[in-house]
Amino acid sequence: MATTFKTLLSDDTVQNRTKLHEAIPLTGTILSGTYGAFGSEENIKNYSHGMFQSVYDYPYLSSSANHILDLTIGIAADSGVSGSANFAQVNQKNDIYNEMAQILCGYDASGNIHQFDVSGAFGSAAPANKMKDVMFVNFARLLTKDEIQKSSGGGFSLVLNAATLFDTPSTTQVTLKDINATSALTNSPAGEFNVLYASSSAGAPTAIACGLVFYQAGIAVISSSAFQTEISGLGADCVMNVGADTIPELMVSGAISSSADALRHRFENVSFNNTTELNSTIYMCRAGANEFNYSSNPTYLSSSQIRVKSVSTDDPVSYITTVGLYGANNELLAVGKLSEALKKTPTDEFVLRVRLDY
Repeated sequence: MATTFKTLLSDDTVQNRTKLHEAIPLTGTILSGTYGAFGSEENIKNYSHGMFQSVYDYPYLSSSANHILDLTIGIAADSGVSGSANFAQVNQKNDIYNEMAQILCGYDASGNIHQFDVSGAFGSAAPANKMKDVMFVNFARLLTKDEIQKSSGGGFSLVLNAATLFDTPSTTQVTLKDINATSALTNSPAGEFNVLYASSSAGAPTAIACGLVFYQAGIAVISSSAFQTEISGLGADCVMNVGADTIPELMVSGAISSSADALRHRFENVSFNNTTELNSTIYMCRAGANEFNYSSNPTYLSSSQIRVKSVSTDDPVSYITTVGLYGANNELLAVGKLSEALKKTPTDEFVLRVRLDY
């Protein structure tokens, strides 16, 4: 414990922020079929409440399994399909839409929940831009860390299999990207977000807005139009399951878990870079020529007495091994160790750079 202290001045302290990035590739095999037959995979967990489905990188009962993402769907109460007679889990689907919309889109001045909008302007009254039948991909914090990185040319990419039949491999792919990532929108209570634009390898019109990605929240919102002929460029809408349901039919008549199964089956690749924000305070600990030349360490002994000098004319000598950062009341808050002891005499001055990360 120190017996003498030196006050750090404002010029001795520097704040620093570093962003670390890690590439996250998710292949379709993890999402659809690696650990069992489709619909009964051991890495897919469905819950009794039936509100969403969780995907793991290993069988979820394994101690080494990591949570990857959650899948669910939501339908607005005023959607064109909400009045269908065979609507399954209507209340749950409406509730999920409203819950996600109030978190990601916010409210208008009258307290009404904004709906998802492919233009990114949640307050817009243009009905053509409203996304009322959507799928949610909620990535685990294990993957996104502090946020999904915004990169020039698109930082987030989701590739979907656009085969007309659900069990037929296809070379036709629909790719959703945030092509304007560096100019992210900020009118969401959940932070920055951007529009996902779809392009098809079949030569359909490119850059069709059909979703949103929320960078800090780690959530992708996909319109049901991503599986329809307008975007895929094929002659028919995608058939999503063995019952030959198209995406609008499945979202109405199917359970949330079966809709999530069909969505997973279409994933070919998901890629993005995550971001870890590392905040640091750097302390410049200065030991002047006439400072810290003596030690009060109990091990600094000679003949059972604290050793200062052997001869009165000698310069005092000490060895710096540790830097302690103390609070206003001289309580020890942090300790930094040097890789090797520094010999300190009145002819030497040191500046020790101590970085505290948090």
